[in-house]
Amino acid sequence: METIEIKPFKVIGISITTTNENNQAAQDIGKLWGRFETENIFEKIPGKVDFEVLSIYTNYQGDYTKPYDNIIGCRVDSLDNIPEGFFGQAFMGGRYNKISCRGNIMEGIVAKTWGEIWNKNLERAYSADFEVYGQKAQNLEDAEVDIFVAIN
Repeated sequence: METIEIKPFKVIGISITTTNENNQAAQDIGKLWGRFETENIFEKIPGKVDFEVLSIYTNYQGDYTKPYDNIIGCRVDSLDNIPEGFFGQAFMGGRYNKISCRGNIMEGIVAKTWGEIWNKNLERAYSADFEVYGQKAQNLEDAEVDIFVAIN
């Protein structure tokens, strides 16, 4: 795990409010990913600055045990042109712990890594945590995903 500084960025995508209680987030976020794929959301996002997809956890109503928003989308150069039904948000950036996981996405390697993060004694900021699905995540059976956890 390394500590890095993330610069401010903007994202456009689709979002849902969920909670980790009763495994609700796994169901909700799974449906959101399904919508992202079936509705070809990636292609409809204007002003993308790269080809990475971000899954962002933000607007926490407390810690990870309380409701929060999940946004699946892309970094963009502007929030001036948000398509109808989409969501846009600017993020301040800041100090982050970077944790990489590798394995089969369909077998829950990312969720498993989050379980490990929840059990670590990190001084989390609960501002915006996110996963980056880039070139190394294209092979779902042997994907590498970077997780960035905001810290104080």
